[in-house]
Amino acid sequence: MPEIEITGVAAEGKSIARFNDMVIFIPFGAPGDIADIKIDRKKHSYAEGHIERLITPSPIRTQPRCEHFTVCGGCRWQHLPYEYQLKCKQQQVTDALTRIAKVELPEISPIIGSKEIWHYRNKMEYTFSNKKWLTFDQLRSGEEFPDRDAAGFHIPGAFDKVLDINRCHLQDDFGNRLRNFIKDYGKAEGMSFYDLKSNSGFLRTLMIRIASTGEIMVLMAVGEDNQCAIQKLMTAINDRFPEITSLSYVINTKLNDTFADLDIVTFSGRPYIEERMDDLRFRIGPKSFYQTNSEQAHRLYEVARDFADLKGGELVYDLYTGTGTIANFVAKCCRKVIGIEYVEDAIKDARINSEVNGIENTLFFAGDMKDVLTDDFIDEYGRPEVMIVDPPRAGMHGDVVNVILNAEPERIVYVSCNPATQARDLALLDEKYKVVRVQPVDMFPHTHHVENVVKLQRRF
Repeated sequence: MPEIEITGVAAEGKSIARFNDMVIFIPFGAPGDIADIKIDRKKHSYAEGHIERLITPSPIRTQPRCEHFTVCGGCRWQHLPYEYQLKCKQQQVTDALTRIAKVELPEISPIIGSKEIWHYRNKMEYTFSNKKWLTFDQLRSGEEFPDRDAAGFHIPGAFDKVLDINRCHLQDDFGNRLRNFIKDYGKAEGMSFYDLKSNSGFLRTLMIRIASTGEIMVLMAVGEDNQCAIQKLMTAINDRFPEITSLSYVINTKLNDTFADLDIVTFSGRPYIEERMDDLRFRIGPKSFYQTNSEQAHRLYEVARDFADLKGGELVYDLYTGTGTIANFVAKCCRKVIGIEYVEDAIKDARINSEVNGIENTLFFAGDMKDVLTDDFIDEYGRPEVMIVDPPRAGMHGDVVNVILNAEPERIVYVSCNPATQARDLALLDEKYKVVRVQPVDMFPHTHHVENVVKLQRRF
């Protein structure tokens, strides 16, 4: 389709164009672009396509920083100015709450942007593969590529292919130096890179965590129990990067990359690193969950604490507490906090985080939320004045919503990474609760993802 104007931004980071009565979703477009569009897939009411030739770039287009932009599936909005990204995220929250929740809303506060839009992630995970993704330009070149070993990110829609990353701008450059060192060292030593189809090979995955304290955690996952190769690799990493605070490895011979059920071996340093938030310390282990943007996590939790409006005497329930970050963050402002979380290891971390900070007014329980949070549980441990909920992207189970409605806390603070499922849950809570404050927070610059915090007040 020749000379189509891109007019807006849609869900999942795509842009929108219209041709006659058909809506076309296009990745990496900017509103105001004039382009020739090639249709890749056509449905009854819409089509998906890509820019075949950019004729007139949008005046808001900016030069992406990353050499891997459009190939890597990560930062889909690098070509949009950050202020425009924030505008789109603000609109995303507004659209979800008005079109899905359809409840009475206050004025939505302006989104809190991230001060750092590069090197803001404290955690990155990379995959080693012997099936390096070849770009269309490389394929068209006719050049032979006998070396297909790669260390980088999975290509969307091609699970067994990995894009070899030279430099990622989302984490401190230490991550690039370490990843490239391991890749080069593995090649020089003849270490096999993992084959994702046959599930074989030595070098498998790499996790790097860099805390706001400057402490560094590295976890190397290998696909073979070859102690000679493991000790050689870990010694090389330790010698080359003495600044690593916690260096560990895990042997993973499973058919997937998850290691929650596997034993982690600490090679050098401590088995954890520490994050700081206000005057609190949080221990982060290889299996721990912690928000991946440390600075914005602090702002997010400050919003949640402000919305909770704690006076000192309240019983607070923190649902989906994870490692107890929010629970411990608000503990000094209330009488008691009860945290509930599905992952048992996370609850162990939550208890440790209370202990290391000398916090004695927290109580944590592990189990499926709908099974733990029952009317009997509330009868035993007390009816909360405040509930803070921070569910996964799927939102809250209907049974959990019903227990909340029966518990009738005075205030609910709902933290969400998915405004659409949050809006669905707000509609269910509307019979007893009124939305009184809304605050979007951007945790992930250059992506379409946005966090949103809502304060609900019980109707009287």
